[in-house]
Amino acid sequence: MRKPLFLLPLLAAAVTGCPSNSLKTANSGDKPDLLYTALDTTVAPGDDFFSYANGTWIKNNPIPASESNMGIGKKVQDEIYARLRQTSTEAASANAADGTNQQKIGDFWAVGMDSVKADKLGAAPIKPELDRIAAMKTAAEVPSVIAHEIPLGVRALIGPRVGQDDKNSDKMVLYLHQSGLGLPNRDYYFNTDTRTKNIRAEYVKHVANTFKLLGQDAVTAQSNAFRVMALETALAKSSRKLEALRDPYANYHKMSIAQLNKLTPGIDWKAWFAQMGVANADTVVVGQPEFYQTVGRLLKGYAGLDDWKAYLSWQLARTFAPTLSSGFVNENFHFYGTVLRGAKEIRPRWKRVLDMQEDALGDALGQLFVKEYFKPETKARYDTLVKNVTTAFAEHIQKLDWMSAPTKTVALDKLHKITPKVGYPNKWKDYSNLKVDRSSLAENVMRANQWQYQYYLNKLGKPVDRTEWDMTPQTYNAYYNSSNNEIVLPAAAFAVPGLLDADADDALVYGYAGASTIGHELTHGFDDEGSQYDAHGNLHEWWSKEDRQRFNQRVNGIVKQFNGYTLLDSLHINGKATAGENIADLGGIVIGLDAFKKTKQYKEGKKINGLTPTQRYFLGYALGWQMHVRDESLASQLLTDVHSPAQYRVNGPMADVPAFYEAFGVKPGQKLYRPDSTRVVIW
Repeated sequence: MRKPLFLLPLLAAAVTGCPSNSLKTANSGDKPDLLYTALDTTVAPGDDFFSYANGTWIKNNPIPASESNMGIGKKVQDEIYARLRQTSTEAASANAADGTNQQKIGDFWAVGMDSVKADKLGAAPIKPELDRIAAMKTAAEVPSVIAHEIPLGVRALIGPRVGQDDKNSDKMVLYLHQSGLGLPNRDYYFNTDTRTKNIRAEYVKHVANTFKLLGQDAVTAQSNAFRVMALETALAKSSRKLEALRDPYANYHKMSIAQLNKLTPGIDWKAWFAQMGVANADTVVVGQPEFYQTVGRLLKGYAGLDDWKAYLSWQLARTFAPTLSSGFVNENFHFYGTVLRGAKEIRPRWKRVLDMQEDALGDALGQLFVKEYFKPETKARYDTLVKNVTTAFAEHIQKLDWMSAPTKTVALDKLHKITPKVGYPNKWKDYSNLKVDRSSLAENVMRANQWQYQYYLNKLGKPVDRTEWDMTPQTYNAYYNSSNNEIVLPAAAFAVPGLLDADADDALVYGYAGASTIGHELTHGFDDEGSQYDAHGNLHEWWSKEDRQRFNQRVNGIVKQFNGYTLLDSLHINGKATAGENIADLGGIVIGLDAFKKTKQYKEGKKINGLTPTQRYFLGYALGWQMHVRDESLASQLLTDVHSPAQYRVNGPMADVPAFYEAFGVKPGQKLYRPDSTRVVIW
């Protein structure tokens, strides 16, 4: 993915309107020059290119109290939020026919915005589920309760999902992954630094406070919070680290149901799957067998009935807390928003409801979005851009001095078989079976989760639909899907707030979209993880042994480089966990640059506001990472995210690109300077 994962799904597009203080370019009439106005020329580009490129913008755009970060994505999001708010408000008063998308959007919005009703209801919307947990007489009933909670969207103990078989991409299979933690990942349960220890202490308080909101007295709530922490710590102990989850072979263990039963004595998986609605599953791919061995031990008696009641009640409550009364909402925000992310105030309710609406009815909103905000001429520009960047990548592969001719042939075949999906899907999800009404926000979210669960469950045993999108067109993100060998580029990924697409020069577009989005996603097909999949999307070694060794040497170089970046005094980037994204950033930059060199703007070489076309290209790339983050959020990202922080997604790869040195006169002694022998060269 191009964008950092801690950003919420962003609703964005090529938008109209220009900031009043934008500088006019020297030869472009009234067109704003966002690259020039963002510069902080007190910083030398060879010392900190990120701050040079974005410094003035960052100074002029402080982080709002309700946010954990502020960046270009937030600006895009806010512009689209305003439009979606109007659309939803109109739908709520339209008296639309029952079952139509407009009715569903309107009712979801109306009850979501009714905070008075939510406060009157309290925990009532989840009471039937709480009662189900409380009614358990023995621990033997735990699996059936979990089977009921999982379709509701509760991450309780196990992590089933339906997806393409990594080794047979034409088949949909059932996966089991590690799951069930309330903290972001295993490291939060074991790291001994002061920051993480404090988060653990605050987490126990938060769990106890949530139990109090459910009606438990202080002593019982505290006792149950410790039960939750103990059970989750047992799960965390058998959970794999972030970097270990990126090895596709090590996280692929196909088993028959009989083999799975043997792995976890005492669990009847056929019966359990049947309770989850999974019929006739003969095999399952287990990601982390040691985790499920722990699940088996816990269910066999390591955890008692009271432990399970506390754990399942907590997982249910934390899942739906944002949809309940203000007490639950505020307590949930305090921990997950303030303690973990550093936000000072909760986001406005209307924005939170729009986020939930996006999760529930994303394609219904997408149809309205595309019609109004992504015109045919804009799509044509980016279709062409994809072709140009792909051509440049092919030329790079052909010129590689470390890859043998036979492997190059296979690599080029894979590249040319990558399917680009640009803008929006050709068909939309059908929500006719999803009930949305004005009973409560929590119930609408539950039903939406159940709908999505069933949507994916229905794929088992059916042909793979390779036309499907896993993102809505209004999402400010993009992805490479290794199983489909495709890049998916939502319309919103190309948006620049305050700038019409027609007013963006090629240098900006090739840096912002060509390098950090298109080239980045193409490179994911050939990074340390994506390169293990062939042109048909199957986990299969298509490299020669020698080529793989030479490639891994280069990957080790980028791992070492990023391991060396220290932030917040003692925390450092996890070079191994972030390797794929760092490879894709570097690849996107060098590939996008060669594509840009074929444009008229580059060949003419005219300066705009004193900036050469090549300088504007690199600044266009940096524009995509125009953001700053609170320390708490940054610390969380370093532990949980496979993306490096924004500053290092600019400064890191730039330090390896000779053309950057030439464009900005980077010299020995400057902070970004790296000797030729240490610069990473892959693609």
